[in-house]
Amino acid sequence: MKKLFLIITILSTLLLAQNTNLQKNPRVYAALGDVLYNNLAEIEKLKEIETFSPYSSEINRYIRDLSKLKKEGFAIEAGDATIDKKAYLNKLREFSKKNDYFVSLARNGFKKSLSDQDSKTFEKIINTGLIDTQRNKEKIIDYYFEHQEDVNASGVIQSYLDEDAKLRAKREKKRRYYKTKKQLEAEKIQRIRANDKKKQEELEKKLDAEVTKKKREIRAEQKKELFN
Repeated sequence: MKKLFLIITILSTLLLAQNTNLQKNPRVYAALGDVLYNNLAEIEKLKEIETFSPYSSEINRYIRDLSKLKKEGFAIEAGDATIDKKAYLNKLREFSKKNDYFVSLARNGFKKSLSDQDSKTFEKIINTGLIDTQRNKEKIIDYYFEHQEDVNASGVIQSYLDEDAKLRAKREKKRRYYKTKKQLEAEKIQRIRANDKKKQEELEKKLDAEVTKKKREIRAEQKKELFN
């Protein structure tokens, strides 16, 4: 019996390790868990920002406890009946509130960095992944161009600059395309007009030749009648 229990334990451990390696997060209550687990690394980045140094211990504890909970999620998924699934869900809900708290700290820190013109904090906080940079793109770009000497154009800002460069190149390519197209159309119109002009000139020459011929015939006829 003990031998069977040992085999089951080993198999469970192997299965848990396999799941941990193959998938990023537990599938159990993934809608709630993914948000928390995916933000772990981002929240840890707050410790690198001096403004948030008073929260270092709190952040460390949060990361440690949530990482432990993540292992419980994988264990539940592997079929470990010793872990209460409902208790796991309740813990996720508790951590969700803490996650929102840290995200709120980051957002407020971002706003404060703008108002205080704190370029060092601004530069780090926009690269944590906790700020909706797309929504704040205009503010970020405006601040960067006003404080270029103090802000390192890396991460989010560099991606915007690269994106802008690509957009400019795309617009220029499009402009050249339409310019070329316009030139081709102009050249075509010019050829048509030149061809029309040539035909008109040929027609006029033909008419002039016919008129001249007609006049000669009339004069010849008049002379003939005069001498008769």
